[in-house]
Amino acid sequence: MREFLKKNGTRSVLATVISILVGLIAGAILVLIVGLTSKEIGLKGAWEGIRLIIAGTFSTGRDTTGALSFGFNPQIIGNMLFRAVPLILCGLSVALAYKTGLFNIGASGQYLAGTCATLFVALSIPAGSMPQFVIWILAFLAGVLAGALWGAIPGLLKAFLNINEVLACIMTNWIAANLVTWMFDISNLKNAVEGTKTGYIYKTTYGLINVNGTWTYQDGLGVATPKLGLNKLFPGSQVNGGILIAVIIAIVVYIILTKTTFGYELKACGANRHAARYAGIRDKQSIVYSMAIAGALAGAAAALYYLSGNTELYWSVYQKLPAEGFNGIAVAMLASCNPIACIFTGLFMSAINLHGLQLANLTAYNEYITDVIIAVIVYLSAFSLLIKTWISGARKKAPKAGTLLTYGILGLSFGLTFFLSFVGIILSAVGLSKAKTFVKDGNEMTKKARIGKILSIVGLVVSIVETVLFIVWAILALVVFNKLGGA
Repeated sequence: MREFLKKNGTRSVLATVISILVGLIAGAILVLIVGLTSKEIGLKGAWEGIRLIIAGTFSTGRDTTGALSFGFNPQIIGNMLFRAVPLILCGLSVALAYKTGLFNIGASGQYLAGTCATLFVALSIPAGSMPQFVIWILAFLAGVLAGALWGAIPGLLKAFLNINEVLACIMTNWIAANLVTWMFDISNLKNAVEGTKTGYIYKTTYGLINVNGTWTYQDGLGVATPKLGLNKLFPGSQVNGGILIAVIIAIVVYIILTKTTFGYELKACGANRHAARYAGIRDKQSIVYSMAIAGALAGAAAALYYLSGNTELYWSVYQKLPAEGFNGIAVAMLASCNPIACIFTGLFMSAINLHGLQLANLTAYNEYITDVIIAVIVYLSAFSLLIKTWISGARKKAPKAGTLLTYGILGLSFGLTFFLSFVGIILSAVGLSKAKTFVKDGNEMTKKARIGKILSIVGLVVSIVETVLFIVWAILALVVFNKLGGA
């Protein structure tokens, strides 16, 4: 059993499972506390919320008596598969870069670049000028190419100017957001057919046609990703063949990284750039390739999402970066950056998000509680090395007293950090539930609003203390592992 636990694959899977379980438990506790402090929810509502947090994918609504019912829900499961596509591909984007020694925090910008190129190509080619499947392929490839080009920018800066890719990616994210907003603002792709949707770009099912010398758009003449029979398995859902394409891409990435010379060179360069150069590997070229491929994967995520035919883009994207890019980091970290594991963690993240929607639709809770679950899971996945070490329990020699003391301080700091972080989140959540808005009665705040404000402030203070402890913990971790690494 000990030898089995020492295997890296086993420890990675168990570390992920532990992170997920702790995250779900933390979410359940938060749901319980909020429920018990709210007259609208109560203990019964809290129990319903916990059930939805854990098994919301299989919720079928409420029966005639008003009780929650569970079973096979093809619509929810189909929507989970559909929403998992961009998460899987953005997770692959982050995972591939990480495997090659780079941190791609620019997936959101690459996703936007892919979105822009995909929609411009899909909506600018006149309907009937060529077969629809050709337009679909051109639009998909445009999204992939745009993402690759945008991802190559931080790669070039890293390779030739040694500029940290994290800083470069953050800058390119916001440049992409403003550039894409400007391009859509001056375009003719804003939805003018449905009068109330001018803030949105046409869905790709709209085709460009010429009516009496005037170019306009008509629904049903555009392109959409084929369903490939999945709509019969999951009727009423948004699912299409995009999920199959995402799985195939994940398998291809895995093969490239583990079975090809090209993938070995990328990983070797990431492990030690100078040693790779000494071995004859073109390190600068490898860095650019890594970031370009990572960008292409994020661009593919956007292309498949918006080519579905049932999604539309709110074009003022400069106001908020797409969450898919940052959620891809969570997917990759939870999967230990394994391309195949990204498929399953992407599905899990998609399911958790849908659980939040079910929670909001069927109870008095806010769906953002699931963000707490994801945050806890990501928080723990960042410390997967410690969890793996704890699981294996492997020690080459008896620990010295000084080592035990150091580990004790380290563990205590981490425990306090995690505890205070959770307490801060709970206090803030309870405070906001007590006072969704600080309603004033004349010059005096209502009692509920006052309590809510106090709890929210206390939660903020606790969170600040938690941040300080996190910094202390990080410093201790660096010191400990630097001293013990060579032992």
